[in-house]
Order: sequence, then structure tokens, then C-alpha cells
Amino acid sequence: MGRLFGTDGARGVANTEITPELAMHIGKAAAMVLRKDDTKRPVVLIGRDTRLSGEMLEGAIAAGLCSAGADVILLGVVPTPAVAWLIRKRHADGGVMISASHNPFEFNGIKLFSREGYKISDQSEEQIEEIVLDNKFPYSVEVGDSVGRVKRWDDCLFDYIDYVISTVDGDLNGMHIALDCANGSSSFTAERIFTRLGAKVDVLNASPNGKNINKNCGSTHIGGLSRYVVEHHLDGGLAFDGDADRCFAVDAEGNVLDGDTIIAAFAIDLKSRNLLGHNSVVCTVMTNIGFERYCESHGIRCVYTDVGDRCVLEEMRRGGYNIGGEQCGHVMLLDHTTSDDGQLTGAHLLSMIKRRGIRLSAFSHMIRRYPQIPINIRITPESRKRFLEDIEILAKADEIRSAMGKRGKLVVRISGTEPLARVMAQGEDYHEIEHYAKEMADFIRERLS
Repeated sequence: MGRLFGTDGARGVANTEITPELAMHIGKAAAMVLRKDDTKRPVVLIGRDTRLSGEMLEGAIAAGLCSAGADVILLGVVPTPAVAWLIRKRHADGGVMISASHNPFEFNGIKLFSREGYKISDQSEEQIEEIVLDNKFPYSVEVGDSVGRVKRWDDCLFDYIDYVISTVDGDLNGMHIALDCANGSSSFTAERIFTRLGAKVDVLNASPNGKNINKNCGSTHIGGLSRYVVEHHLDGGLAFDGDADRCFAVDAEGNVLDGDTIIAAFAIDLKSRNLLGHNSVVCTVMTNIGFERYCESHGIRCVYTDVGDRCVLEEMRRGGYNIGGEQCGHVMLLDHTTSDDGQLTGAHLLSMIKRRGIRLSAFSHMIRRYPQIPINIRITPESRKRFLEDIEILAKADEIRSAMGKRGKLVVRISGTEPLARVMAQGEDYHEIEHYAKEMADFIRERLS
């Protein structure tokens, strides 16, 4: 994780941490990094979610890109995975998504994509950090007809909707589902996608006002969707986050299918059809132990990465795997897309259960859930630096892992999206892992105090 970019782009409170000035500098640096030669004028797409600060940062990034000689195409409010796909459709040189994903509206962030539609590499992020933070290279300043121009692509969402639908075999006729759009980007796409696939759809939380994105709704607040599905006797529901790259599902009884469950369901289905790449799934160290044991019992190998959808995606590309993701709802189906896509994931999940003649409830309890104890510790930029340099914290974590043995796991890390140090212990015995999680968290607080 770099100094400017975390596990999912640059992120912070809009106008104090992610300022227009910073956004403009990132835009300038991105244009320089994306340019492949001195004569080519890069074309960069910019999308945003529904946050109040989105237009402010959109203007700043566009100004930075244009001042360094890049042309800009504004997409407006779109899902993050739409940016990834539209880059390839337009043959652009890169893309920017302005979003803080599942965070409250006062946060915002900047995610950068390559010309292939993937999150940009660590090397490219480091180059941008060197330009913005270290002044290693002077900013490119273009004049005259070398200054970039800004255009709009007003109907791009229709192209993206057509694309998602085109990846799905069959239809969803006969299904009645609810969609929780988190008052975010999917508010403008989800109903069209699932209605055109044949489902009867009830849409929840699709009235964004700039301030209600993710507020008590969406994939991080799934309870409302669960109650709605049960009360209205629906076949199930899907919940997305603010930029629609995550997906959780709810069955007819209100049980929640998180990312682990959804990935396992896809893996079992792909394996049954001899389509599971290397008989493996890619997941992170936060994945529930029950997921690992379930997959192993079905002859499926788990390949682990650090936390972050980009880490998962890089391993999938390196190893030739076609399914992976995170417990939090990031699911990557590389047979169909270059990024995690909540709506595409949901459409394929429902299509899969219809093809197999089963219900979502068939997957609700297939994984034994081992207890997981997460503890978050709020940190400042100064204490973050001390955390990263403190060998005593690393030694304490190793000590606890040794004491836990094969009965559990301990993860200690800095959040890549929020100002938090995270501790997560999981294992067979709740009281044991609760003890170890608290011991680790108390030790970190003491070291950082």
C-alpha cells in the first residue's frame, strides 16, 4: 500500500483530504504516466458515483488531465465496473472513477484504470506518487492546441447495460426479486438490467440526493433488504454498494449470501461443468475458514492474497484463474469482465440457480461459518506511520498466531480505505479468538498511544 493510494485508490474526506488541488495533481500525473510516447494524446474516461463532492472532483481531475495534454470524456454517474468496460469499448488509454465505494457520503476517492480496463499497476501508482508527492518529475504543461479537450458520453450507460445482459445465458423469467441500490450508481442501471433479463423487480434505495449514498442501505446494511424480501414473499434480493462493484444476495427466508458464499456457489457450478480454472479460487486472508474447508472438501484449492480486490485480480491474471473475490462482496468473473461487478455478479448468480432448478436458499447454509472477531482501531496519519514501522506489533502478532496454531487465524493490517488499523481473529472457539483479538487490539492501542 502506497503513500497516496490504498488498496482501492486514493480515498479520504472530500475537500479536506481528497481536495480539488490533489485531484488536479493526480490528473496531471496520470496523464503523464498513461502517455506511451511524446506524440500521442491520451484519451481518459471519467466516471463518478452519486456523492455531493463528485462533480467538484470531476472538474478538478479533468482540468489536470487536460493541462497535461490528455483528452477527457465525462461519463457522468456510472458504476465503477462500467468505467472498466467502457475504456475497452472506446479504446481509451485509461479511466478514472470518483468514488469512495461503501463509505459514507462525506468521503470520496479516485480509482485509476489502465487501457486494458484493469486497475493500474503498483508501478504506475508509484510513478504517480513520485510526481505528486516527491516532485520527482516536473508536471507536463501543454499550451495552444496541445491542451486537452473535454467531451461527454451521455448514452454510455445504455452500452454498459447491453453488455451486462449480453454476458448472461438464458433469462430470469418467473423470478420476483428486490434490488437495493444503496442510493448509488446502480440506481440508474439495476432496474433496467434485471427487468430486461425477465425478472419482476422491486427497487429499493434508488433516489440519490448526494448525501444518502450507503446510508443504512446497500450491501453494508443488508438488514432492510432481508426484511423486505421476507415480508413481500419474494424469491430473493440483491444489494449493491455505492459504486456497484460489490454484491450481496438474500434468499427467500432472509438469509444473507456474502461474497464467500457467492464465490463458493460459482466455484461449485463451474467445477461441475469442467470450467473452473486450475480447480482453484482466489480469495484473501480475510476469507472465513469455513470457506476454505468447504472448498477443500470438494476438491477446490484456495489461493490466498492480501486484502483488496486489486490483489485478488492480479493473482487471478498471473495464475490464469477465472473466479475470485472477497467476503465483502467483491466477486470477479474473469470469463466475462476485467473487474468486480456487482450487477453482473447478481445476474449470473440468479441465472445459475434458474439453470440448475434450485433456489438461493440451497447455498445459504452450505458453508460452516467459523466465528470472526473484527476490531477496528482509529488512527491518525502519524500513528499509521508508527504502526507500519513498529516491529513489536509484528512480533506480538506472530506470538498470538503461534499460540492459536491450526485452530485459527489472525490478521493485523492497516485499512486501505479508511483511517483504521484492523484486527481480525477467527477460529473454532469464539471465546478463544475473542481473547486473542482483544489482546492484539489492546497491544496496538498501547504502542500507538
